[in-house]
Amino acid sequence: MEPVTEASWKLRMPRGQSVSPTLAIARRVAIAVVIVLLNWGLVVLERDGYRDAVDGKLSIIDALYYTTVTLSTTGYGDITPVTTSARLINALLVTPMRFLFVLVLVGTTIQVLTERSRDQFRVARWRSRVNQHVIVCGYGTKGRSAVRALLQRGVDRDEIVVVETDHEAIEAASADGLATVHGTSTSDAVLKEAEVDRARAVIIAVDRDDAAVLTTLTVRQFAPNANVVAAVREAENADLLTQSGADSVITSSDAAGRLLGLATDSPATVEVVEDLIAHGRGLDLLEREVRQEDVGSAAQALGVPVLAVVRGGETLPYDDPAATSLQAGDRLIYVQGRHER
Repeated sequence: MEPVTEASWKLRMPRGQSVSPTLAIARRVAIAVVIVLLNWGLVVLERDGYRDAVDGKLSIIDALYYTTVTLSTTGYGDITPVTTSARLINALLVTPMRFLFVLVLVGTTIQVLTERSRDQFRVARWRSRVNQHVIVCGYGTKGRSAVRALLQRGVDRDEIVVVETDHEAIEAASADGLATVHGTSTSDAVLKEAEVDRARAVIIAVDRDDAAVLTTLTVRQFAPNANVVAAVREAENADLLTQSGADSVITSSDAAGRLLGLATDSPATVEVVEDLIAHGRGLDLLEREVRQEDVGSAAQALGVPVLAVVRGGETLPYDDPAATSLQAGDRLIYVQGRHER
């Protein structure tokens, strides 16, 4: 893993499938080398038409020297074309190569400066517009699945920022069209770079439980009102994350184990659960606020399969006596079928 320095954890906007600066420069260098070789070959073929001020003869090395000083527009004048054919080749072939060579070199500098200016402009524009975005800490299997679920539910890519220490994962997130910060999510500076104080939600999907706890504590310093959702490997660390400020804690090992155990006797039930989680496939698990016309009604009487009612931060099962009379401000967790969309 490459070391993460202060220079690398600056916010970067997605590059998509564009050519990397390193590859672009390598291509330009290759073009420059080809131009030098072609020009060198022309001078070698016509070297009898040149005069060297030192010994009057032009060797292969002298031809290379003449090529480099000519293409770089240095031109010391110690080697000159004297025959008509040599001068004609210089006028019709070497001079255009000289212009092309200079354009390649200047174009490389301009491209680098343009890319840097454009990136700075895009970052500044993003900062001026971003608000209520989602920060995803970790872009491994869990982080990528979380991002995929957000996109399926209509969250725009511009509203998602990935914080990750692994360089390959950062490049993958950038290729997926996401803004990125290359750094550890336990760092104050890294989270500030991701504008954590303006985020509506933070998804913590890091590989280690201790890092998840530290990330939660750090997030809560700057974003006390953000919805913090964290994943842990071991159930014994779930309470620690809750105490650190996480609003929701998902134990990945327990969840996978329960599905595995359920699949032995009821594989169809597991399929339904996965369908509910995967938005847009068949059955969708949704949440909405109780409408004015629903106030006073029972959860079971709304015409949709209501699973639970969220009231004052408490989740009530659909058959709870308190859910028989919905109140203003309640939120419904319900199932929507494909034909109802």
